Amino acid sequence: MSSWNFKKAALPVILLAAAYFSGAGIHALFASPSSIETTSSAEGNWGLSFQEEGKRPVGNASCEELKQYQAAYADETEEKVIYLTFDAGYENGNLAPILDALKKHNAVGTFFVVGNFLETSPELTKRMVEEGHIVANHTYHHPDMSKIQSKEAFQKELSDVETRFLEITGTEMAHYYRPPQGKYSIANLEMAKELGYKTFFWSLAYVDWLEDQQPTKEEAFSKLLARIHPGAIVLLHSTSATNASILDELLTKWEEMGYRFASLDDLAKKL
Repeated sequence: MSSWNFKKAALPVILLAAAYFSGAGIHALFASPSSIETTSSAEGNWGLSFQEEGKRPVGNASCEELKQYQAAYADETEEKVIYLTFDAGYENGNLAPILDALKKHNAVGTFFVVGNFLETSPELTKRMVEEGHIVANHTYHHPDMSKIQSKEAFQKELSDVETRFLEITGTEMAHYYRPPQGKYSIANLEMAKELGYKTFFWSLAYVDWLEDQQPTKEEAFSKLLARIHPGAIVLLHSTSATNASILDELLTKWEEMGYRFASLDDLAKKL
């Protein structure tokens, strides 16, 4: 198995995780607010350290370390390009306005979906495809994939999503994978690569998934505008009412800062 030189320095790391429980349409959060701030990073949890405004944060694995597994958390570029990605665990009325905003700005989003979303929202899934967005794999049940040891079990979490997506849309799903809650292992990354998947983490996100504790517009902009950087993979949750209400304005502000929106396909070609 390939080795990995993890950064063990005590850096101020922000870990962002959200979990979806697919039964009865219930959304369960497995990461409490107190778990968002930590002081170290290690295999198992994706973490970021923002050290300079407007610059790519330091991840607990570098771009080069990830690239050997056809994985990425950002694009190594000085070009002001942004890759918009959304984690979609369930539908609560906020996805349609998000799609409207993307359409207005001619921006391609990548939606990492779980089984529950596909089962409950086939029409929105079709709309994503029809409007030129990428639908990607966030696993069927949203488990902690770092605890899955067998390739067969790992593959089933991905293939069940592929199968349902094909049934709904008649098209093959993009072979892009995002580990639920950002939890991963080297073995997972190797399995994904062997299965023809490219793994995508993120370089910018904020706490937007708590349905009853949605951030204000000001709180969202304070994070998303100050921390945007060239080559950013932005993670937003499509369940967020705040995201639905601010996305048009947010994309406008990023454009005013000189950024453009690119398809994740463009970054995938570099891996």
